[in-house]
Amino acid sequence: MIRTLAVVAALAMPIPGASYDENGERFCLAQNIYFESANQSFAGRLAVANVVMNRVADEQFPNSVCEVVYQAEWTENWKGNMLPVKNRCQFSWFCDGKSDLPTDSTTWMESLHIADQVLFEQHKDITEGSLWYHSDTVTPYWSEHLELVTTIDNHLFYN
Repeated sequence: MIRTLAVVAALAMPIPGASYDENGERFCLAQNIYFESANQSFAGRLAVANVVMNRVADEQFPNSVCEVVYQAEWTENWKGNMLPVKNRCQFSWFCDGKSDLPTDSTTWMESLHIADQVLFEQHKDITEGSLWYHSDTVTPYWSEHLELVTTIDNHLFYN
């Protein structure tokens, strides 16, 4: 399973400005669900996915799932590879310097299932259109300028 994930991840790695097919969109959304909310309830994971989809629909953000998930400040390394700048991403897991490959196959499969449900619009948006969220363990400067919509598990959601 992990070997298969490594192959899929290699094929779905972001390139700034690239477009992705539906399977890529599914992978990107599942990856964000997994890394942002694997320890949350179904509602918490659904809410994280809802924010991604709300961003896709909003003019302030890119218009594909992968571009939203991998939105970051990019730099070219000494080998000529484009890499996200550490701590300069919309979703912290993407540029924290750690591996972006799922290691818990059960949670990964659940993340894929939730991504499918969200992409096929099988659930209403439980965040009321939220475009931002953060863990209750931090207080980002930007949260003071937004309207708190709801708290689900340990994430606060804003408009």
